[in-house]
Amino acid sequence: MTTAQPPGSDKDDCSSPTQLSVEEALQRILNPLQTVTETETLPIDQALGRIIATPVLAPIAVPGNDNSAMDGYALSSDDFRLANTSGLPLSGRSMAGHPYGLQLPMGSCVRIMTGAVVPDGADTVVMQEQVELNNDRVVFPSNLKTGNNIRLAGEDLQLGQTVLASGHLLKPADIGLLASLGLTEVTLFRKIRTAFFSTGDELIAGGTPLQPGQIYDSNRHTLTALLQLAFIEPIDLGLIGDQPGLIRTAFQQASSAQHSGADVIITSGGVSVGDADYVKEVLDEQGEIDFWRIAIKPGRPLAFGKIDQAWFFGLPGNPVSSYVTFDLFTRPALYKLAGAAPVKPLQIKAKLTRAIVKRPGRTEYQRGYYVQASDGSLTVASTGNQSSGVLSSISLANCYIVLSADSAGAVEDDLVTIEPFTDR
Repeated sequence: MTTAQPPGSDKDDCSSPTQLSVEEALQRILNPLQTVTETETLPIDQALGRIIATPVLAPIAVPGNDNSAMDGYALSSDDFRLANTSGLPLSGRSMAGHPYGLQLPMGSCVRIMTGAVVPDGADTVVMQEQVELNNDRVVFPSNLKTGNNIRLAGEDLQLGQTVLASGHLLKPADIGLLASLGLTEVTLFRKIRTAFFSTGDELIAGGTPLQPGQIYDSNRHTLTALLQLAFIEPIDLGLIGDQPGLIRTAFQQASSAQHSGADVIITSGGVSVGDADYVKEVLDEQGEIDFWRIAIKPGRPLAFGKIDQAWFFGLPGNPVSSYVTFDLFTRPALYKLAGAAPVKPLQIKAKLTRAIVKRPGRTEYQRGYYVQASDGSLTVASTGNQSSGVLSSISLANCYIVLSADSAGAVEDDLVTIEPFTDR
């Protein structure tokens, strides 16, 4: 059948010499995607790594009262002259959880501890190390300054202030922040149901002796690990042989509401134009698919589109190509579908310790390992063999070395762009 195209796309079959840039391909993927609208409300202790659907507004001010930033003595600036000459008598104590509770009498001071409420009438706290005790009076230094060592009410958060915006991915500190506001629940976007499977008669599961021509299926296990995100519900459909009927059934199972009802379907391998690449054949029957060649290394071929209501990503079969294209294209798509605010990968410069050979024409994401020296400078080297079948090049890496399409390589001591693996 003739395949329709996702919104905003032009036909670019894998056999076409036309190649999209990484940026063009990413935009063609992200543009038609819409964040899910369904939400759920969960206890905050079950919300780590999930994405906020409704802005969180502060139900109280934080802190709720003016409080002391130090252990010391609270007094009024009106009494500064008396305080550093004859001193002030002590009229009581204000402890954390046990406030003084009265108006501070003129001409007196209060012993106060860190976090304790500053009494009405006091506007300054002096550290205990800076005062002298003279019988029943506290003598203060001469360099007093109004407002010192006081944390003002609402200084952190004001009543009604937006604390966490929609699209915020909850981190451990955010859970504590919600708890500090007395909140016990939070409204989140629902999880993205993501079905995936590997294809290929040459693939077998681990634990079985290899026969001639066979290899172990690694891509599905890599995807299993990559999809261990709190806002993803992974659906592993297993290892599918190179038979159109099996592949057709897998797609139907993944996209059917009475089965998994997947929002996203991911495959690895089988989307090229070879005689046994039946994924493409089945997709032509069931889906709306765009096949692209991307000016990237590794991972030039990519399929993107829809099968029923599920978005489809056909990743390359080579293990490194599959990993890199997931990282660059599928991961951002999952984040957008899940409602996360867009974040660009961190790019920084590092000095190359070994030359890299490259031909112009494609953006390369070489796998690298960077080190920070004692002076803060960064150096980086590739992890060795950069073949798209060498999965150890990713395993040993802690960054990508990004070489632009027009680059002809880099020599030792060149500054190159790296993208640290900050989230894995």
